[in-house]
Amino acid sequence: MARKVLLIDDESGFTELLKMNLEKSGAYEVQIENDSTKAVTKALSFLPDVILLDVVMPGMDGGDVQAQLQSNPTLSKVPVIMLTALVDSAELSEGAVAQSGSSIVLPKPVDLDLLMRVLEESTTAA
Repeated sequence: MARKVLLIDDESGFTELLKMNLEKSGAYEVQIENDSTKAVTKALSFLPDVILLDVVMPGMDGGDVQAQLQSNPTLSKVPVIMLTALVDSAELSEGAVAQSGSSIVLPKPVDLDLLMRVLEESTTAA
């Protein structure tokens, strides 16, 4: 059964490409929300197994969205993986991920193999 991934990012080209690549693996069903102010509503209707969340977005940034997700009893236990161009893979050791509070942080551009490994670990732990 495919794991449900909600991708919240204002860059539609990036989200479409990532959705296509994840779904091509056959392991994931991906829905996209490009408007951060609609993220919680989308999450409540989709009920994802994991959320990929951009940090820098207009309207509400990733931190604001994550705070809303965590304050919602239905969504508070859903793992969130933050994606950001504010760090790059050179700032992280090879193949490593950063932690920010309870979230994993991955650099953009996203390494697909690393992302899929982190998704697998996040959804099995949940």
